[in-house]
Amino acid sequence: MAPTRIDNVGIVVDDLDAAIAFFEELGLEVEGRTTVAGDWVDRVVGLQGTRSDIAMMHTPDGHGRLELSRYQHPPAVGPDPRSVPVNSRGMGRIMFNVDNIDDVVGRLQALGGELVGEIVQYEDAYRLCYLRGPEGIIIALAQELS
Repeated sequence: MAPTRIDNVGIVVDDLDAAIAFFEELGLEVEGRTTVAGDWVDRVVGLQGTRSDIAMMHTPDGHGRLELSRYQHPPAVGPDPRSVPVNSRGMGRIMFNVDNIDDVVGRLQALGGELVGEIVQYEDAYRLCYLRGPEGIIIALAQELS
């Protein structure tokens, strides 16, 4: 049996409120926020003494979901995503379809988002860009051309 869909994409952040604000500006909506801890969490993630603040967000159509997590304990580890180039191994980005790429980029830049390269046109099909958000999270934006 094959998976039926991707349920959500998870991103670990240090500043949960800034990440929520960034993705709300993109158009995602908060489904809920909670703190999780206890034996079941430890067993799922393979850590001990886990305590994490979580915000679940979804796209306006309800099909795409994003889980933002801030670990209180143990603290987040790994490379600083602000200095990791786009060709690094691992999950590198999330792509969103948008109606007006210039408008979205402008609104996200007002929240500190930075273009990685530039907005480009791919044939007669799309306008595309990569943008770094809070804590170096890389998103891709695609505007379909009709």
